[in-house]
Amino acid sequence: QVQLVESGGRLVQPGGSLRLSCAASGGTLRSYVMGWFRQAPGKERETVASISWNGGKIYYPESVKGRFTVSRDNAENMVYLQMNSLVPDDTAIYYCAAAGGLYRDPRHYDYWGQGTQVTVSS
Repeated sequence: QVQLVESGGRLVQPGGSLRLSCAASGGTLRSYVMGWFRQAPGKERETVASISWNGGKIYYPESVKGRFTVSRDNAENMVYLQMNSLVPDDTAIYYCAAAGGLYRDPRHYDYWGQGTQVTVSS
């Protein structure tokens, strides 16, 4: 069973950038599809990126396409989310999660981190 810990969230001004990290332990990261999700107060959890086992298939919703970039380092058991051109609507708790298949729906992800808060505000 894999354990996930996110880091890197903080307060950032609109137009700024952040890189979130997700550290995996207790399992081999290359065995899992990894996803990044976010949830703002009063809203449903939203997928912001998914990346296949070797990084060959990547998904972004239109809301973040061109601004967010997901990557993974299986040797280091790390997954990253580079976020550029941040806007206030990006404010949310960001989670990384692991799944056994190539899914976009967060309901199919089995293992979750505790989340990291990203706040975009001037």
